[in-house]
Amino acid sequence: MTQYPAAYIAFRVYEDSINEVGVANVTLPDITNKAVTIMGSGMMGDVSVPIMGMIENMTMGMKFLSHASPGTFSMFLEQRKHQIELRVAEEYWDIEDAEIGMWPNKYVMIARPKSMKSGTIAPAAASDSSGEFDVYLYAAYRDGQELWYIDKRNMTFRVNGKDYMADVRKALGYS
Repeated sequence: MTQYPAAYIAFRVYEDSINEVGVANVTLPDITNKAVTIMGSGMMGDVSVPIMGMIENMTMGMKFLSHASPGTFSMFLEQRKHQIELRVAEEYWDIEDAEIGMWPNKYVMIARPKSMKSGTIAPAAASDSSGEFDVYLYAAYRDGQELWYIDKRNMTFRVNGKDYMADVRKALGYS
């Protein structure tokens, strides 16, 4: 059975796994490795080397329909950590059976607000209010199986079940 993703059908946003957030659009964090530049004897110019498991700052964006809704903008303005969970229905196409199906996906982030933009108010228009969040933990799951789990505060970087920081934690004396 060969399945290819087709499109996101719909999703819901939750805060602290219980508060359903109103209508929002989300920009997921980029995952960028920190890198050092090596140059010297035996090298033909500079070489950029990504450092295993060391991740640049991750940010997430969220757009809201209103900045006055107590379940969205003002809740995320609270100066505390927020566990943000996206529950996603993604359609796939099974090319062998010529059938469609659906994967349940979940994205989990622990984040704090970095900036909040109140947006504009105009007749017959939704607000363009938005927030940007610094992300400390970022995990993704498909059909209950972990795809990746990045926890910057606890030095964990797992992808498809392999923990790339396990030896580093062991070398540093973490249990």
